Amino acid sequence: MKEYCFKRRPDGIHLINLKKTWEKLLLAARAIVAIENPAEVCAISSRPYGQRAVLKFASFTGATPIAGRFTPGTFTNQIQAAFREPRLLVVCDPRADHQPVTEASYVNLPVIAFCNTDATLRYVDIAIPCNNKSQHSIGLMWWMLTREVLRMRGSILRDIPWEIMVDLFFYRDPEETEKEEQAQQVAPERAVKEVAEYTTEQWGGGDVATATAEVTDWSATAEVSTFGAAAPAAAAPVAAPVATEDWSAAPVEDWSATTPAAPAASATGTTTTTEWGAGTDTTWG
Repeated sequence: MKEYCFKRRPDGIHLINLKKTWEKLLLAARAIVAIENPAEVCAISSRPYGQRAVLKFASFTGATPIAGRFTPGTFTNQIQAAFREPRLLVVCDPRADHQPVTEASYVNLPVIAFCNTDATLRYVDIAIPCNNKSQHSIGLMWWMLTREVLRMRGSILRDIPWEIMVDLFFYRDPEETEKEEQAQQVAPERAVKEVAEYTTEQWGGGDVATATAEVTDWSATAEVSTFGAAAPAAAAPVAAPVATEDWSAAPVEDWSATTPAAPAASATGTTTTTEWGAGTDTTWG
């Protein structure tokens, strides 16, 4: 990889020559377009940072993706169910994906690999020098390769920017994705619970004074203003009080001065009375 490095920094980090990166990217895109059947192009990434990019690359170009663990014998063992016979192999990291690169050498399968400055080029036919350790760098390189393949096939024009954003090729942490989904579910519930501030509507069309005058004379007639009226209505005249009979001047009957009626005489000559205790003693014997 020394020929692809621009220079070495004092801290020991090698800088990649981006001109050679672009040249190798175009060469890899030409090799992929040369395959008549897009499904015969196999894209592999065992590292989590490149799995999303591989799936997006396969969905746009029609390639066959293998995201995750590579089953040994996929290219050599015809008995297993996962056996494949691709015509071109594209790997994300030749060091992490050493098993498919080694099996590709057994079946004379050309290999395109995104290689870092410390990567080995053994069994690699087209090496694209780039930083394959950062999740953003991996997503960007797969996005650029996908765009060049579509441009060479004539699916998109070079003069018009591709509408697919590079963010779709970036790795997303499952925990962060779950938190975002939970936040989206909680947001509508909070919006429903929020109560809008109450605003007083002036139906009369003018400003209404909120403060009322202090009332000292309760017997005085208060003027009530009507909303929407041109002028306040005149107060109705108060009717004069009607003279009533003086109950205190009426004669009061003296119930104690009434003369009791004389008791009626019975046929036997005795006086009948209704008072049991006031009668004449009668000898019952």
